[in-house]
Amino acid sequence: MLRYEASIFILQSNPLNIRFHNRSFVPHDDRFLKYHMRKTLSYFIVFIFLLLTFSLPSCSMNPDTQTPGVKELQGEWQQDASALQKQLLTYSLYHFRFSCDSFFISIKTFSKVNYGTDTCMKTGQWTEYTRGVYGQRNDTLFLKGQFCNPDYTIKDNPECFRIGNYEEVFKIKRVKDSLLRLSSTSAVVPLDVHLIKSATCKVKPL
Repeated sequence: MLRYEASIFILQSNPLNIRFHNRSFVPHDDRFLKYHMRKTLSYFIVFIFLLLTFSLPSCSMNPDTQTPGVKELQGEWQQDASALQKQLLTYSLYHFRFSCDSFFISIKTFSKVNYGTDTCMKTGQWTEYTRGVYGQRNDTLFLKGQFCNPDYTIKDNPECFRIGNYEEVFKIKRVKDSLLRLSSTSAVVPLDVHLIKSATCKVKPL
């Protein structure tokens, strides 16, 4: 009788519905779940913090100097007009200069199109300039840079010709030591450029 009354007392005085068994308890309410969720989250935050702490020393900053680039490309390369190009209404001739991992390009365009009073193109000849960095993977040459002024400072005047980013991809084929054939993915006629001035990369600070 005493044991029965004690059981009734425990049930009535246990609003959290705690089950007593061998001096341990397992509460079955939302507060218990929230407690464990907060505890698990705190462990996860500590784990992420430790992971970042130990991984940071293995990171390295970007180099503060140029990379050597492609040895075989160093120097200046000039494209000469072909008989086929001269038959076109508009064509361009490229002059490349590769210095370590950087490129400098002048693109001289000739046009027989009458542009009327357009002050930028009315003479039938104009030149655009770009500079940036390049990379070669197998037979593919990747150029990425910006359009520039004639002194190769970044161009910010949109009055004449292109401005902003310059990106080009060429398939490169060495015809002989001083002659390269560059086939652009955005043009039909390939560029045959010959070496007019060789150079050696002298790595400089950026």
